[in-house]
Amino acid sequence: MAKDKTAEPRVQGVALRSLPKVSLHDHLDGGLRPETILELAEGTDVALPASDAAALQEWFAERADSGSLVEYLKTFEITVGVMQTREALTRVAREFVEDLAADGVVYGEVRWAPEQHLDGGLTLEEAVEAVQDGIEQGEDIVEDSGRSIRVGQILSAMRQGDRVQEVAELAVAFRQDGVVAFDIAGPEDGFPPSQHREAFDYLAGEFFPVTVHAGEAAGVASIRSALLDGRALRLGHGVAIARDLEVVSREGEEVLVQFGDLARWVRDREIPLELSPSSNLQTGAVAHWGSQIEDHPFDLLYQLGFCVTVNTDNRLMSRTSLTRELAILQAAFGYDLDDIEQFQLNAAAASFLPVEQREELIDLISEGFAR
Repeated sequence: MAKDKTAEPRVQGVALRSLPKVSLHDHLDGGLRPETILELAEGTDVALPASDAAALQEWFAERADSGSLVEYLKTFEITVGVMQTREALTRVAREFVEDLAADGVVYGEVRWAPEQHLDGGLTLEEAVEAVQDGIEQGEDIVEDSGRSIRVGQILSAMRQGDRVQEVAELAVAFRQDGVVAFDIAGPEDGFPPSQHREAFDYLAGEFFPVTVHAGEAAGVASIRSALLDGRALRLGHGVAIARDLEVVSREGEEVLVQFGDLARWVRDREIPLELSPSSNLQTGAVAHWGSQIEDHPFDLLYQLGFCVTVNTDNRLMSRTSLTRELAILQAAFGYDLDDIEQFQLNAAAASFLPVEQREELIDLISEGFAR
């Protein structure tokens, strides 16, 4: 059935899906198609809570909308469970790239934790190779359709585990073969970056880029550790940075804000925030301010000059896309095309690409919005 074009989100008459976009924070095991999960689960011991794609999608969305990062992460037991073979990893990565391109993404970074995909007998290296094969297949399919997309891998280590150093070394080993950065993921509260200082020291010595999940389920101390111990170049979510801001007064639309030292550093150094509005609501990351999208500190951070980027985090769990995330922000805060373009330019400049390629990506974004 053809899509109803009138239902496409539009800003100033322009379909958001048609605009060139950049995705920086998108998890491989959070972006599976429900139909793919059903097919990959056949012949495995993974028990599914539903037997058709629509019901399965609904289950993921309902379970993820828990208000707790720990509960939210439990939904990944199913997606990770069906991604334990080379064939499964390659297929999921290929479809991941195709789905990004269908949403107008021209550059994406996909993060995932290789250590979670070894139950089928793969080594860490074989898992990374399988995902890279899928990415390249997806890029070729998109190119054959007359479009273009480029996707790089971010290898995540599970911060509650004991393989952080090993995954850091794995990321560096594949820096010429598709891996663009390192990350730590998993339950944030109680597992600060400082616990893995040795791995981050190693990465710094190798001049290898790092982004860290911080300021999502823990406060400003987590962000501080990400910057000081992790030497993070970007903050995964980073919502809690708004807790280092004190609103002194409000007069109409004028808001006087006092910055804490950490918030001023992040703003003045233009450290990118990988914000994911829908996910931030689901995990309770914005509970300090409220429970609606209008309560998200995204607009406050944007108006104060922070380097904000818009991301999906997990498209399956949040039943979303980058187009949808931009649409809900536009509806909540009245953004126009110039704002939407700025978010993409921020993301392009924050990408883990060589500077020449970042400049090319920025030009591509600008040209796309100009048209």
